[in-house]
Parts: sequence; C-alpha cells; structure tokens
Amino acid sequence: MQVGIIINPIAGTNTHRTVDARVKLARTVLSNKGIEGQVIVTDGPGHARSIARELVEQSVETVVAWGGDGTFNEVASQVAFSGTAIGLVPAGSGNGFARELLVDWEPSLALEIALCGDIQWIDIGEFGGRLFFNVAGVGFDAHMATMFNAKNGCGSFQYFMTTLRELAIYKPKCYTLKSDQTIMTKRALVIAVANTRQYGNRAIIAPMARPDDGLLELVVLPALSPLSRFWHAPRLFTGSVHRLPDAWIRSLRTLEISADCPLSFHVDGECFIGPRHLSVKVHPRALPIRTLKR
Repeated sequence: MQVGIIINPIAGTNTHRTVDARVKLARTVLSNKGIEGQVIVTDGPGHARSIARELVEQSVETVVAWGGDGTFNEVASQVAFSGTAIGLVPAGSGNGFARELLVDWEPSLALEIALCGDIQWIDIGEFGGRLFFNVAGVGFDAHMATMFNAKNGCGSFQYFMTTLRELAIYKPKCYTLKSDQTIMTKRALVIAVANTRQYGNRAIIAPMARPDDGLLELVVLPALSPLSRFWHAPRLFTGSVHRLPDAWIRSLRTLEISADCPLSFHVDGECFIGPRHLSVKVHPRALPIRTLKR
C-alpha cells in the first residue's frame, strides 16, 4: 500500500510537539506498519490542497491530513470523488470534524487508524460551489470566521472576548431560503448547513446532523436581541439549539440562499465573498475515510 501523509506544521495551539517530531513519528509508524509512503510538510495556505492533488494523481491508496478542520478541508476537497481514502490526525484548535468521528487525540494511535482503519463512506456538502465536510453557512458564524482568519487565529480568551463583543453589536441580515420543501424570507442571526453536529470545541450547532445519512441539516437561528443572544448562547454547548424559540431546522438535500447584497459565507471555517445567490447541495456517501470500526 502506498500512502501520503500531509502535515500542517502550525496547526493547533499545542507547541510541545515540533514539526520534526511529527515527521519522525509519521515515518516511524509507516515503518512499523510496513507501509510505503511519503511524509510532506506544508509551507502555507493552499499547499495541502496542491499536495493532495498530486498524491491523488499518483493513485495513492490513502492520504492522511495531519492538522485542523482547515487542513482537512483542503485535503478532502482534492480526495473527494477520486476513490482515494482519507485519514485524519487532529492537530487544530477546534477539531470539530475529528470530534464528530471520534478520532483518537494521541497522534500515534490516530496515525495507525488513519493508515489502516476501516473505511466509512460519508457525505460531502457543497456550498456556493465549494465543498465542505463539517459545517458551512452565512451570518454571524461567517462573520466571526472572517474576523479570526484575518487575525491568523488567537488564544481562547481573546476568541471568547471578541465573540462576546461582536455578539452584542452584530446586525442580522434578511435572507430568502428555498428548499425542496418550502420557501421562506427571514431575518436571521445564523444560517448554518451542517454535515456533522458541531463547529468544534463541542459547540453543537446541529444536534440531529449525521455525516452518512445522505442529508444536510439546515439550522436557522432568529435575529434575537443582544440580551437574548447572551441568554441563549449556552445552548451551543448543551446540544439544545434546536429548542431555541423560533429556530427553524430542516433536513434537506438542496437549498438556495439569497439576499439583497453579496453574501459572506464560510465552509469549514474558511471564508469567502459570494454573489447574492448561493446554492447548497449534498453528495451522499462520496468520501471514504478511515476510522475505527463501529
């Protein structure tokens, strides 16, 4: 079996494990398993994407993404629809996708599963023409992702304080939503489309979402007053967002989102400026990922 291991050297806030140590561990696990493979370290944004594309063109059996949700998205977007399997070693700050798939946090164990685990086929979402594997959306979450990406990340305390400040002053926009079931115009704080339950750090935006059911979960949070936003914010961490008054939640395969201005949106935390109309759809069971047998 031939594989490729792609390492993001700056993923996460835990710096005790150096890049050299990660590379050494990857090569040790490959050797112990008798697997032929390449270990490649990224040198900046977008590099994981191009590496993964080259590995797929070489017809490797598995590509491993060692990093956070952004690294996984870069790699998986190139592995998708190719038949090549993907594995994951979590090293980011939020690691929402890894948490949902119950990936082991110990790198050596995660590597073994990423290389030799059983194949599970999961769905892929597409939002504004870009693939996502965890959560995408418009509104407050896209606004916050844009802010923190511009700052190249920050510590947990700064993230928390900035979120509180922006939650108090953010002005929700009006959106028109059209699915295969209904059409609705609504002023909303968040419009999230989820393949799995959480953003990361156990912030659960879509409690009913499942990555292999052939559906996406739409979660529309109403334009609450600033005080109500603070009051209901803990619901993200208790798994009760769906019980928020006037929240609108649906399972769907397609969705159209439009507004009267260009839409800022995110896919797995990566931010873009789109047109005034965005299309969303699901690709059922389109990505083979190596996991523990369930």
